[in-house]
Parts: sequence; C-alpha cells; structure tokens
Amino acid sequence: MSNFRRLLRSSAEPSDTEARPQESQADKLLQEFENSGKGWFWETARDGTLTYISNSVAGTLGREAADLLDRPFTDLTSTDTEDGAGTSERTLGFYLSSHVAFQDLIVRAKTKTETWWSITGRPVHNELGHFFGFRGFASDLTRTRQSEVELDRLARQDALTGLANRQALRRALDDALVGAVRRKHRCSIFLLDLDRFKAVNDTLGHPAGDTLLRLVALRLTDAVGDKGQVGRLGGDEFQIVLPSLSSVPELSELAQAIIDSVSRPYTINGTAVSIGTSVGIVTSDYDDRTSDDLIRDADLALYAAKSAGKGCFRFFAPDMHEAARQRQLLESDLRVALEKGELWLAYQPCVDASSEDVIGFEALIRWNHPERGSVSPVEFIPLAEEIGLINEIGEWVLRTACAEATKWPKHITVAVNLSPIQFKSHALPTIVRMVLNDTGLDPKQLELEITEGVFLNNDDHVHDMIDGLKAIGVKLALDDFGTGYSSLSYLQRVPFDKIKIDRSFVSGAHDPESRNAALIRAMVGLASDLKMQTTAEGVETREELALIRSLGCSLVQGYLFGKPMPPEEAQELAAKGSAALPAQLPWREPRIRIIRAALLHYDGQVLGARLRNISSGGALVECREEMPFEAMVQLDIGVGSLLDAQVRWAKGTQFGCQFQERFNLKLLQQPPKASASSPKVMSPNYLASGDSAK
Repeated sequence: MSNFRRLLRSSAEPSDTEARPQESQADKLLQEFENSGKGWFWETARDGTLTYISNSVAGTLGREAADLLDRPFTDLTSTDTEDGAGTSERTLGFYLSSHVAFQDLIVRAKTKTETWWSITGRPVHNELGHFFGFRGFASDLTRTRQSEVELDRLARQDALTGLANRQALRRALDDALVGAVRRKHRCSIFLLDLDRFKAVNDTLGHPAGDTLLRLVALRLTDAVGDKGQVGRLGGDEFQIVLPSLSSVPELSELAQAIIDSVSRPYTINGTAVSIGTSVGIVTSDYDDRTSDDLIRDADLALYAAKSAGKGCFRFFAPDMHEAARQRQLLESDLRVALEKGELWLAYQPCVDASSEDVIGFEALIRWNHPERGSVSPVEFIPLAEEIGLINEIGEWVLRTACAEATKWPKHITVAVNLSPIQFKSHALPTIVRMVLNDTGLDPKQLELEITEGVFLNNDDHVHDMIDGLKAIGVKLALDDFGTGYSSLSYLQRVPFDKIKIDRSFVSGAHDPESRNAALIRAMVGLASDLKMQTTAEGVETREELALIRSLGCSLVQGYLFGKPMPPEEAQELAAKGSAALPAQLPWREPRIRIIRAALLHYDGQVLGARLRNISSGGALVECREEMPFEAMVQLDIGVGSLLDAQVRWAKGTQFGCQFQERFNLKLLQQPPKASASSPKVMSPNYLASGDSAK
C-alpha cells in the first residue's frame, strides 16, 4: 500500500481492530473516485518528482502510472495554448519550488488532444516541520474549458457572417492604436455600408438578405486578406481595422478594390442581384484621439461618400466636423420649424392630358428657414426621417392639405406623399380617418402617393395597411414608377388607382435615339390593362406634351401647366378649372446628344461634370455632387465663357438646367479651349442613381 493512500486514511484509524475494515472501505472509496474520471490524486517528493499518481490520469497521458513515478510533476503540463488563452498566472513549478499551498491551478496537459486540469495541492511536513513534498488532487476541466472557449468565440463573432462582431472590432481597434503608438506608425479603419441593400431585402425577403450579407462578408475577407480585421457592426454596416496600413495610395487602392468586389453581381436563389458600397476612411495620428474619435470621424467620411453619390470612398477631413455641426444645427432648427410656422405647402396642378382641365393638385412641403432661406426637401425630409420627426410632419402635411382641399370644387383631388416610415406605422389608417373627419374632406378627394419601396416587403403588414386605407375610400397612387425594384406582377395584387411615370422617362423621350417613348408606351399599356390611370411627371415643353398625348397618358403634371404654387393661387386655379398653356411658351429646340467634359461652378465650388445633351435653351448634366432644385449654376464647356443656368429638375447626380440666355450651338463645332483647370473625362460608371426631388 502506498504512503499516499495510508496518509489519506490515517485520520480514519481509531484502533487496530477497526483498521483493516476501515482500510478496505477507504481503498474501495478511493478507487471508485479515481475510476469515475471526476478527479485523481497525486503526490511528490521534496524535489517535485512524483511518488504517486492515479492510474486514470496516467491512462489519459498514454502511460502506465509506474512509468510516471520519479519524474518531475511539471513534465506532465504545458504552458502553450493553441487558442492563445493563458494558463494560471503562476506556474505549477513555482508553487512546488516555493512550498506554498495552491488551489484550482489551471494547467494544460502535455497530450496530443487538448486536455485541461485544475490542480490543488498542499505541502506535507512532519512533526518537526521538515518539508517532505506535496500531495493533492486534480479534476478534468477539458469540457468546461472548451465550452468557455466556444462561448468566448461566440461572444466575439457575428452569428450571421462569422466575422468579428462589434465588441471584437472595438478590441482590435484599441490594440491597433496601442501598437501604433508603441511602434510609431499609424493605423486606419474603413467604415462601410451597402448601397441598395434594403431594396434586395424588400424584394427577395430577409433570408435572401442574410445570404447576401454572408456573400459580402466572404468578398470583404478575400479583398482585405491579412491586411486587417474585417467585422460586421450590424445590419448592412461593416468595419475593417487595418493595424499597419496608413498610406493614402494603398488605402485608396484597397477601398476601390472593395467597392469593385462588392459591386459585382450576385446570384441568390436564381435571381441576379446588384448592390454597391460606400466607404469612409480615417487614419490615426500621433495624438490623443481615442477609438470613439476615430469611429466618429470614419462615420463622417462615410456620410460624405454617400452624399457624393454612393459607390465611392472618402477620407476624413477636419472640415467634415463643421459640416456635421451645420447638419446638427439644421436638425435643431427642424425640430422647431413646425412650431414656428416655417413649414408650408405648395400645390402643383395635375391636368387632364386631353382637355387640359385641372383634376387635382399635389401637396409639396417647403421650408422657409429664417437664416438659410428656402431649404430643399431633399435636405430636410431624409433628416426628418432619421431623427423621428417624419410622422409628426407627415400628419401636419396631411391635415393641412385636406383642410385646403375643402375649399376646392368637389371633383378636384389633393395628393399627399407618404414616407415609407409613415407607411410602417399601424396608426396610419386611424390618422387618415381622423383627419378626414376633422376637416370634412370627402375620402374620394384624397390621394395618397407611395413609392415602390413601400410595397416591396411582401408581408402581412403591407396588405393590412393597403386594405385599411382602401376601406376608408381614399385613392392610392404609385409614385416614381419605373425607378424602383418592384416586380411588375406585384401590381396585379395592389389596387392602385394611378401610377405616376417618373420624369426621368419623360425627359428626352422625344429623341429618336431614346428608348424612353417605348418604355412609357409599355407602362401606359400595363396600367390600362390593370384599370389604372397614368400621370406623366415633369412635362415642360409642348413637344413633350404632344408625345405624352400620343402615347396615351391620361394625366400630365409639370412646369408646362404650372409650378408648385401658394395655396391662394391653387384655390384660384381650382375655381377656374382649366390650366391653359402659356401662349408665349416656345417649342423646345431639339437637343444634341453629346458627351463632353465640363466644369460646374456652384456656391463657390468648381466641380467636375459631364455634359450629356444640349440645346440652345438648356442641357442635361451629370456631376458627382447632387444639385438642389432651382439652384443657380454656371457651366464651363470650353467655349470661352461661362453659361449661366438654373436647375429645373434633379435626380441623384443628374440634373437638367435651363440657360439664362440662348446658347449658340455652332460654338460646339469649335475645338474646346483648353485651360489649366479643364477636367478630365470621367469614367461612365462613377455615378449612382438616387431618388428624384420634387
């Protein structure tokens, strides 16, 4: 019998007569405990060599217990870990050599498979206090340790994509900043979100959206490689931490590679899907900026990239803080604009294409800022949606428009645009019904305009909302038809009363080389078969009107019959009932199709632009920056002088402008006059479409 077992039982030996039964019982209990696999015992001599070890743990090590005796106990453990996790701070050798008791010391065994032990031991002394060695017990922590490692991995990993999650990215960025300071170099981060991802989610459903996010994650990982840590913040937002990359050329090259990779088409459930991405870039400096500072600056850079037309990247610049401050001021002013009476509604007439009788008006919100003057809806409507004011403003628009419409003849309707956020509110039908009751407007006089994106979520809420609104008796119109991502078959399931053909189809439809006329004809035929009216938006010239009539559009809306006007003028026109064409309005001369680099002067800036077509009265222009509606600009197309013009319509980074003076087209036959500031010809793929402004 080993000294170890005898010592363990020594306290249980009351007399010689009882010793043998007690010893036998103790042996059985000890053996049963060792065989259970829940723990094992060990004993060392003064020098730390083993004098006893349980057979069960010897089997785990692939050895016989006798082979392990007289070997140092420390030879059975390792300080290396595959997952990078450390063992206990102080080692087994430290305790054995210092003769100090220890408890729950975590060590890894020297085995081919990963095995972890929790060891407890205490020094053994004789009656004189002389040290004789250690004895103790241990338990197997392998399963517990593996569970902890898995939980830690899950805590650091995005469940959908397998990328690093927000917490892991934060740690990676903190480590990168510490390393940058220690090694005297800079680190960088990319902040990305996906362009047009919501449309895919709405069109194909959330499972397809999840699949798309996984595919994007794979492409990002391939593009970045070992340069940094790729992670997902949530939704369609991603972040990349680059610990050792700060060169502007290298960062630019990587950002463009990411944009190109993400923008390549995907195939999901047999459907081709195209999205894009915008990237904000920030680089650390030898200053006291924290992780929060860098993330904030990257977010500002991303906002600048999206404002520049999406599908591009922008580096953070200090003046972005000023832009953000101005936006914050605009947000603060918008919160009180309604209370101060700064918001008002203009009304643009919609007329019968044949009789030119006024059949309704579209209510369009305007903001007269006390200091900024007129603020475009393109600026403040998205802001209102972001800060949660759109429902309040939307209800005010609905109530004001309905109250104004009660002053018109009963057959004239008022159209009110609904934000997708308003449409998501379950209270919308109740609000509409309440406004109609309060104002006394006949439900048949109210038309609610909804963009395609609202109806792309094929869920119960969409159908319930449609049914709820139609039950009230109001009309539904599909706005900006042809510019979204909806399936045509969906029109068969939604009881629209009208579809509005976007002005981007009307503009230039008379050009023999344009396909717009054929598209409009197809839209009109589809609407006719579905018993829907069609409204052509943005009609500005007699030739466009003649074409629209020939294509069968039932209604017309545009500057030809009237700009958005104050309520008093709208009431007068409604009473008159007819929007006769201005006698002095000339036919617009045919436009010349042209692709020519240009410079655009606007608000003290000089921007690169591209001329798409031109006539003596105006031009179609593309620019990296979006131009506000009715903005005054100057065009330098290399003919020796600047052309003063006004923006008449804008859609994303494309706009149509009217020249203040007639332009001599013969000047285009001369070679462009070169200058130091002449822009280079831009790639035709740099532009991304956006929503049109009204």
